[in-house]
Amino acid sequence: MKAIKDLKLKQIEDLRKMDAKGFKAELESTAKKLFELKMKKQLNEMKQTHLITALRKHIAVIKTVALEQGVNLG
Repeated sequence: MKAIKDLKLKQIEDLRKMDAKGFKAELESTAKKLFELKMKKQLNEMKQTHLITALRKHIAVIKTVALEQGVNLG
């Protein structure tokens, strides 16, 4: 991964159209990507540390939109 656009994150408009299962799936896949990037960082295999921040912010957006829709992700 070289840039944020390579992470293939969904836009807010697309998130607002999701149902509860979609939110959970998106959250799981994003959390998995975040975990992988954190492991690469710990092993000094990663130079683009800004991607970790971008994923953390995207997780916050997912949770915020889910709460707006009335879906509790925990």
